Amino acid sequence: MLQGALRLGRLGPYQVQAAIAACHVTAARAADTDWAQIARLYDELARFLPTPVVELNRAVAVGMSDGPEAGLALVSALEESGKLAGYHLLPATKADLYRRLGRADEAAACYREALELASTDAERRYLGRRLAETGSG
Repeated sequence: MLQGALRLGRLGPYQVQAAIAACHVTAARAADTDWAQIARLYDELARFLPTPVVELNRAVAVGMSDGPEAGLALVSALEESGKLAGYHLLPATKADLYRRLGRADEAAACYREALELASTDAERRYLGRRLAETGSG
């Protein structure tokens, strides 16, 4: 269905979101995910939906394709803008990037912040497990 929609030549946000989902589901293993392609697709999606959440998702993809430092730079810019203040996934994303850099104390602080902002028990359990993995829980 995605291929048919793309052949129409009328690209829109739904087609881009479908292409992002296709990148995820067609990878045989998580390690095979084409993060560079996903980052490019988020660039395209931002043209249609220039929202801070799209930018945060793009930062995740960039962090996976270009390394955690590149992702952190984008997350820091979002953080400075204040557009995602109070949104638990901003510090959660930052925590994961710090964790991938081996910066456990900074990751733990960000996981704690995300835990305070999380609104569901499932999110709090997940973030609590991630915090415990830092050894600073």
